Formats: sequence, C-alpha cells, structure tokens
Amino acid sequence: MAAHDIDAPPAGEELHLPDPSLVPILNAAGVALALVGLTITFYLTVVGGILFLVTLVKWIRDVTHGISELPADHSAGH
Repeated sequence: MAAHDIDAPPAGEELHLPDPSLVPILNAAGVALALVGLTITFYLTVVGGILFLVTLVKWIRDVTHGISELPADHSAGH
C-alpha cells in the first residue's frame, strides 16, 4: 500500500473527542462495589448496582448527545 492510498481525513478537519468525565470511573467503581458486596454484604451490592445503573444511563445519554452534535455530513470513516 502506497502512502497516497491511506484514507486520512482532510487537513484541518476537526476531530471529535468526548469531554473529560468521571462517569467511566464511577461506573467501574459501581461494578467493583457490587462484586465485593457479593462476598461481604447485600447492601454493598445494592449500592454498587445502583451506582452502576445510574452512571450507565448517564454515560449512554452523554454519548448519544455527543453523536447528535456531529455535523450531518460526518460519516464513520468513509
């Protein structure tokens, strides 16, 4: 494959990156609490499960909101 055959974005095209967020870390903490709670106490499992579900919904909403803000002519690598 020659260097000119590489499909690269045009010069000056803006890259889309998500905003910094603690949601993925809190999501992982929720899973960890729920799993540790299985061996320690049911209440810890419930707290971890609730934290996981709340952060999962928040994360999905953030991603779908970010996708909806992309330009109409944006395509995934095409």
